Amino acid sequence: MGTDYDPIAERYKRSKQTPWRSHIECFTFMNAIGDVKGLAVLDVACGEGFYTRLVRHGGAARVTGVDLSAGMVELASRQEAQAPLGIEYRVGDGRALGLAPEYDLVVAAYLLNYATTRDELAGMCASIARCLKPGGRFVTVNSNPALDFSRAPSYRPYGFETSVKGAWREGAPITWTFFLDDGTFSIENYHLPVCAHEEALRGAGFRAIRWLGPQLSPDGHAQHGAGFWKTFLDAPPVTFIECVK
Repeated sequence: MGTDYDPIAERYKRSKQTPWRSHIECFTFMNAIGDVKGLAVLDVACGEGFYTRLVRHGGAARVTGVDLSAGMVELASRQEAQAPLGIEYRVGDGRALGLAPEYDLVVAAYLLNYATTRDELAGMCASIARCLKPGGRFVTVNSNPALDFSRAPSYRPYGFETSVKGAWREGAPITWTFFLDDGTFSIENYHLPVCAHEEALRGAGFRAIRWLGPQLSPDGHAQHGAGFWKTFLDAPPVTFIECVK
């Protein structure tokens, strides 16, 4: 399972403030999630609770955040203590969540791309499916398995770069390096093809699988212009998936 987030938790939190996160990632992800009023929602790989809080603010009746990193959960819990929303945070593994099937919606920002093999990916999808009620939805943002990262353009204008060591193959590690005002940090995830994702999701009992490309918010267009976003949108490093149990 990829990167140890404990030592970089605070820096990763700050990386969420870059324009592409707001104007593309968050804009598209929240549109895909849709109306959450009255729902029980589980956020897997919740990190420091960025989307967990947004979902709760959107009117979800019950929200639980789970992350493998104790450092990330500590950050999320600290923010919950400072501004209580009634969110429960816990340390847990996305491959073995062990929660009852009582959620209407599971969301995950950058979970599936930490699977190194098809078996690990299948385990993640099955674990998520077991938490959902029949008819419940799973919505995720993921590094883009349709993109050959070994040939990806430079994303430096957006505050990060990607790189691949060795041959482009199934299971190839992808390094994402983020640039902040006070330095850089890197995370590593892995390439598994689109067909592997669909196989894992269907094997877990999901149907109506939809792949959604990134969308640019009107504010992002107004503030930076279409030309600024062209590289990102022409070779999107992230993608979004929605499916139903």
